[in-house]
Amino acid sequence: MIMFEGYERRINSINEVLKKHDIDSLEDVKRICGSKGIDIHSIVKGIQPICFENACWAYALGAAIAIKQGKTKAADIALALGEGLQAFCIPGSVADNRKVGLGHGNLAAMLLREETKCFAFLAGHESFAAAEGAIGIVKSANKVRINPLRVILNGLGKDAAQIISRVNGFTYVQTNYDYYTSTLQIAREIKYSSGERANVRCYGADDVMEGVAIMAMEEVDVSITGNSTNPTRFQHPVAGTYKKDCIEKGKKYFSVASGGGTGRTLHPDNMASGPASYGMTDTMGRMHSDAQFAGSSSVPAHVEMMGLIGMGNNPMVGASVAVAVAVEEATGFD
Repeated sequence: MIMFEGYERRINSINEVLKKHDIDSLEDVKRICGSKGIDIHSIVKGIQPICFENACWAYALGAAIAIKQGKTKAADIALALGEGLQAFCIPGSVADNRKVGLGHGNLAAMLLREETKCFAFLAGHESFAAAEGAIGIVKSANKVRINPLRVILNGLGKDAAQIISRVNGFTYVQTNYDYYTSTLQIAREIKYSSGERANVRCYGADDVMEGVAIMAMEEVDVSITGNSTNPTRFQHPVAGTYKKDCIEKGKKYFSVASGGGTGRTLHPDNMASGPASYGMTDTMGRMHSDAQFAGSSSVPAHVEMMGLIGMGNNPMVGASVAVAVAVEEATGFD
């Protein structure tokens, strides 16, 4: 029998979606994916090895839905993945309330469409989950795009940016910001690999002003914030300020806020986990975001607590793109 974390609280919603798409069971989900030679579990675990089993099954359900519907384009497949993720949301949870599963599907679809040219992980560099998500995207998205998607990491601290670049094989971009002229200069670039990972450009900023200037220089179209140790000092202020600048210039910018609902709320009126929670980081995310996710950008157990699945929000972005592309590759030439 197939089992995973929170089975009893999830299975009724899952069965409703299975019935809707004329899929007999989760065993049938496994058969449908296997018939196309797709190992969903390996793909998902390859993005974040510490993810929960329920994450693998949620993506498998989404992939089976896409296959049953005859979807062959990654952006369309991503939307079906969102339906699979949403089916795993625990009824009445923060994730269910915010329709976070569908939101992840929509975000992945954006990254697979040509109109999105640059995606930013706007996160504290202590979060290696941002790197996991970035790696998942650069390894997969450009297989099905005409124009390569540019992926950047933008966080607080130049030393931290260089360290995470070296560890992951990214390109470290050191910048200098002139506060008198409000101009940003690139001081140097160091490529720490020669492969696809080097396509991820990793920036470290001294403060919010430099972080916003980096977003503008890269012309970021879509970003996701983290709720790591610098949410009130960097991530949320940068996204909110850049959003204001984009509105004034008539530029489209889609901001996703990862986190909120519990945990790093930094506010005395937090009422613990639940849709009514308005801690400080949750509040800041709601102020600038076009879509707000639930739970940690990195910690699987925290996202599980919010009622979605056991996988960090940043790695989930990479997994959504990777699975969608794998399904396109397996079905696009049938």
